[in-house]
Amino acid sequence: MDRPKSRPMVSRVIPVELFDLVVFGATGDLAQRKILPALLRRFVAGQVPEGSRLIGAARSEHSVAEYRAFAEAALAEHAAGVGTAEQRKAFIETLDYVTVDATGAQGWPELATKLVAGRVRAFYFSVAPRLFGALAERLHKYGMASGDARIVVEKPFGRDLATAEALNRDLAQHFAERQIYRIDHYLGKETVQNLLALRFANLMFEPIWNAAHIDHVQITVAETVGLEGRVAFYDDAGALRDMVQNHMLQLLALVAMEPPGSFNATAVRDEKVKVLRALREMGTGKTVTGQYRAGAIGGKAVPGYDEELGKASNTETFVAIKAHVDNWRWKGVPFYLRTGKRLPQRVTEIMVQFRCVPHSIFAGKGATMQPNRLVIGIQPEENISLSLMSKVPGLDREGIRLRQVPLDISMPDAFVGQHRRIAYERLLLDLIEGDQTLFVRRDEVEAQWHWIDAIRAGWRAEGLAPKPYTSGSWGPSAAIALAERDGVSWHE
Repeated sequence: MDRPKSRPMVSRVIPVELFDLVVFGATGDLAQRKILPALLRRFVAGQVPEGSRLIGAARSEHSVAEYRAFAEAALAEHAAGVGTAEQRKAFIETLDYVTVDATGAQGWPELATKLVAGRVRAFYFSVAPRLFGALAERLHKYGMASGDARIVVEKPFGRDLATAEALNRDLAQHFAERQIYRIDHYLGKETVQNLLALRFANLMFEPIWNAAHIDHVQITVAETVGLEGRVAFYDDAGALRDMVQNHMLQLLALVAMEPPGSFNATAVRDEKVKVLRALREMGTGKTVTGQYRAGAIGGKAVPGYDEELGKASNTETFVAIKAHVDNWRWKGVPFYLRTGKRLPQRVTEIMVQFRCVPHSIFAGKGATMQPNRLVIGIQPEENISLSLMSKVPGLDREGIRLRQVPLDISMPDAFVGQHRRIAYERLLLDLIEGDQTLFVRRDEVEAQWHWIDAIRAGWRAEGLAPKPYTSGSWGPSAAIALAERDGVSWHE
């Protein structure tokens, strides 16, 4: 196959194979906010070979010209300032469109004729999960599910283990596991990938990355928003299904996994699955659930969950969990997970608390010690901070004073000239190149749901109802007590 030609309007081209990317749900919110902007950015960077196309497919009746106008408006809102006018115009001209009925016959023969033989073909299922099986079946029926075809499916991957297994079976009827890319956009974030580099590319960390030297780990995913137009979905899901089952368990697996033999899809995902299967089933008193009430965020009054929903509900908008990974490396080390809506700030971070030094030689001089702490910020800022003990300058006539001093690495500052990229840029390139390392495998999904289902079963058995918390706070007071019973304070 000929190498793609470079364009004179871009300064740097990385060879990528010619591809046709079909996006089902091409007029939806995800396509407008993430998929189209990500592809535009890669087009401007020279990573969309000339002749490659994005083919939109949806129920809406649009001509190609109308869809291009629709996409241009979406990019004006969600990718303003990306590329020159000439580049944006050239990108829009790569777009095509077909009106398709996901559960019927309309549009499928036309879509099949648009695909070019001999190039990478990928199908992005940016639709409700209930349509995944129908789309897969029709791609097979109309001859588009070739051996090198790939499909991308977004979460939720089911709503419990039974539905996840059924969904996986439906997809497996038409596509092999090597063709199925389950996307979790957290895995495309630079700092999440940097967690692997931090652990496995630096000799100083891996020898102490275990129960002998780590006291506990905290993972926080905090949001300031409420329902934000997701009323029907969120009330049926709740925080445990929406955030813990996927994003937070993926972060936990990356923190806790053993070193893989190499950085490839099989080796990395094998190690993650081992962690997920080693998670201890939750007992009474190891979880806290909450639901926000009216309060204030950033000085602005906001309504409670029941007011936004328009009715009373037992859906949790906050979850705190004390988890354990039952293996040699992590024996006795608690993993505290916390996520919620209408919290004081938007932040996603991993905090690794090391143990205290076994003996302080400075105690006789009046100095107090604090354990080292590693904080990996994922959003809104990508940074890494390691706190070390340092002597406060002075003559020490009244004793030695020690103080924690942070060593901060701000990723934008450390890599000057590197533009911050949205996670979908990396993941879409990996899709085209056939690299599944940062995508979720079938057994990962099912291991995650097995653990989550056990938690929900415990809630039902106990008749657990979410505890109210004021918007703008860090959740119910019981979440603070969950950690403080072990002498631990949440990192804030």
